[in-house]
Amino acid sequence: MADEAGMTGTRCNGGTLIPMPPTQSASIRKGTYVFDNNGSFLLAVFEFFVFMAWFMGLFWIFGDLFRSKDIGGVAKTSWTLFLIFLPFLGMLIYLVARGGGMTERALAAQAEMQKRQDAYIRSVAAPTGGKGTVTDEIASAKALLDSGAISAGEFEQLKANALAKNTATLVG
Repeated sequence: MADEAGMTGTRCNGGTLIPMPPTQSASIRKGTYVFDNNGSFLLAVFEFFVFMAWFMGLFWIFGDLFRSKDIGGVAKTSWTLFLIFLPFLGMLIYLVARGGGMTERALAAQAEMQKRQDAYIRSVAAPTGGKGTVTDEIASAKALLDSGAISAGEFEQLKANALAKNTATLVG
């Protein structure tokens, strides 16, 4: 209800009522909302999706850039600075200039990683704990003897240790 002064609301200030102008009371009651309708919420979701896609693309490009062995350090530094200072333009130019080889570089890195993992698994899964067979140990000791790195007595000791390990694994 508006009174004769045109005031629509009142506010309490320590026991006294203070009249408020109509625009002030309406703005206090209404409030401001970030998502005041479904359209603004959907737009925010879309903007978040676009930002995350751009960020993920940026990580792919940086990964490809530093994985690449065909360009040197100065070129990598130049691309990095270009991507930092002009990210959208830098991404587009990188994809046009070097995008064709991104898949080949990623597949080569993945094949190298798989080869290293297989070699590691074979070395750990070997029956003698990654040291090779008894024959390999005796052959390496013989090569050391032939090169003069060890004496004949040390060779016989290494040979006896290798044969003892073999009999211990057969018995155990």
